[in-house]
Amino acid sequence: MSDRATSPVLGIVLLLAVTAALAGTVASIAFGTTTPAESPRAAIDLRVDADANRLTFVHRGGDVLDARDLTLRVRIDGTALDAPPPVPFFSATGFRPGPTGPFNSATDPEWSAGETASFELAGTNSPTISPGSEVVVVISVGESVVAEVSGTG
Repeated sequence: MSDRATSPVLGIVLLLAVTAALAGTVASIAFGTTTPAESPRAAIDLRVDADANRLTFVHRGGDVLDARDLTLRVRIDGTALDAPPPVPFFSATGFRPGPTGPFNSATDPEWSAGETASFELAGTNSPTISPGSEVVVVISVGESVVAEVSGTG
């Protein structure tokens, strides 16, 4: 019995298996079945008021954001706040009561283009905003950065 024909037959079977796997991968990418969900994106402006120790955010366009899903990381002159803002909230350690817009837990949490949201740091939070302070805020949903904004007090 001769096994000379086994090698070409095995090669053809392997070639067909690789071709089928590649075709499946290309098809799943083309039809979007393996692409991860895109994170939301939005154009946000930041206004810094050093006298009031207030940060105001204006949603200029892009996806509607749900404030309940947002994480805000605030750095003032390179130093992170002792107490980050737990949006949405009404009264929280390190912040004056009554944030505005979707950052206020008593309002609609959906933040869409044209809407403004703000909060005021309490004197117990550190660092505070001084005239000339550089403020950088990273707005995220989960691990995905939605926007990174900066302004000067």
